[in-house]
Amino acid sequence: MKTRIIIAIMLSVSFLGACQENEPEVVAQLNQLPDISGYPIVGTNQSTSFDNFSTIDKPGPGELFYGQNSNYPGNSPAYTDNGDGTVTDNITGLMWQQSFDHNKDGSIDYSDKLTYEEILDLVDEGASFAGYDDWRLPSIKEMYSLILFSGRDISPQSTSTGNLVPFIDNATFAFDYGDLNAGERLIDMQCATTTVYDSDEVNYMLFGVNFADGRIKAYGTEFPGGDKKAFNYLLVRGNTSYGKNQFQDNGDGTISDLATGLMWQQNDNGEGILWQDALTYAEGTDFAGYSDWRLPDAKELQSIVDYERSPAATGSAAINPMFSCSEIVNEAGQDDFPWYWSSTTHASQLSGSAAAYVAFGRSLGNMWGWIDIHGAGSQRSDPKVGNPEEYANGRGPQGDAIRIYNYVRLVRNIK
Repeated sequence: MKTRIIIAIMLSVSFLGACQENEPEVVAQLNQLPDISGYPIVGTNQSTSFDNFSTIDKPGPGELFYGQNSNYPGNSPAYTDNGDGTVTDNITGLMWQQSFDHNKDGSIDYSDKLTYEEILDLVDEGASFAGYDDWRLPSIKEMYSLILFSGRDISPQSTSTGNLVPFIDNATFAFDYGDLNAGERLIDMQCATTTVYDSDEVNYMLFGVNFADGRIKAYGTEFPGGDKKAFNYLLVRGNTSYGKNQFQDNGDGTISDLATGLMWQQNDNGEGILWQDALTYAEGTDFAGYSDWRLPDAKELQSIVDYERSPAATGSAAINPMFSCSEIVNEAGQDDFPWYWSSTTHASQLSGSAAAYVAFGRSLGNMWGWIDIHGAGSQRSDPKVGNPEEYANGRGPQGDAIRIYNYVRLVRNIK
C-alpha cells in the first residue's frame, strides 16, 4: 500500500502540472489507478564486483566499472523455511516446494524428473502437498525469481560437483546437479515452466530455467529421435499477480511499470556496445529530467520481456509495443531485434569475463545452420570484450551466437 501511495503522489504531481484547470478530472484519473500487482523483483544476490575478466574491489562513483550489479543490489533475497517441505519467498510472496527430491527417496536424480506432459497432468489432477492443493507449475517469470547470480557457471564437460555453486539458494532449497549415473551431464538441471515458445524452426518448445548454469533457454519437449525429454520442476502457489506488468506511457520517452516500481527508457541506445561502455553510458545519462538511470540487472531486464511476442509469433521483439527496439540483421541474415546487456556478471568457476544479456530477438545457435535455438526471451551471456569475428560459427555445444557488442535499455526506480 505504501508503494501505491508514493506512485499515486508522483502521478498526481504530473497530472496536476499538465491539467491544473481541470482538477476533478485529475482526481478521477487517480482514483482509477490500478492496484500494485505484487511483482517485486528479487535481487540477484551478486555482491562480488568484476572488471572485464576477474573480481575487483567494489568500485565507487566515477571509478571504472561503477554501475554494475554489486553497486545496485536491489531487494536482498529472503526466504522462510516453513518446516513442512515448503519455502516462502518473503519478497515475492510465492510459496515453493522446497526439494527437487519428488519421489522422496533421499536422493535427487533422474528418477525425480518427469516429461512435460506428466508434469502438466500432475498439476491438472490437483497435486496435493503440505496440506495445499492449489499448486501450479510456475511461469518463466515466477521460476526466474529464484535465480541467484552468486552462482558460478558450470562447464558442459564437468564431471565433479566439487566447488560448484548453483544459481539457487541451496542452503534453503534441496538441489543437486544432473545424474551422471543415468547418462546425464551435471549441467542438466533444466526446470520446466508453463511458458511455451512459438518457434517456426523447432517443434514444441518451452522456456526453462537452469539453476546449474544460470540461464533461461527454450527447450524442445522431445529429442530428435522422438524420446520425451525429462525436466526438473518445482511447483508454486500464491501471488497469482506475479510476473504481470502494469505499463504506463509517461509521454516523455519513459515507460513506468507500476507492478515492479521501475521506470524504463522507451527507446534503446541504438547501437551495440561493450559491457564496460554500457556501464559508463548508463551512469552518464541524463534523460527526461532524471539523472539516476542505470544499467538493469538481469532479473530487472527479464521482467519486461513479453513472452507472448517474438519475431516468429508476432513479427516483433519480445516486448510490449509501448517500447521501441532497434532493428538488426542477425547471423542468419534475418531481420531481427537486439540482445540487451544487463549489469550482472555471469561468472564461471575461473573467470568473470562474461555478462548476462536478455535476447528480445531470436536467440541463435549454429546447429544444422543458424536457427533460433533458445528463443526470444532467453537469458544467456556474452564475453565482455573481444572480437565477434572469432566466433563466426558460434560457440559451445549448440553453436551459440556470440556478439559481444550488445544494446542498452536503461532503468531507474520510480521512488
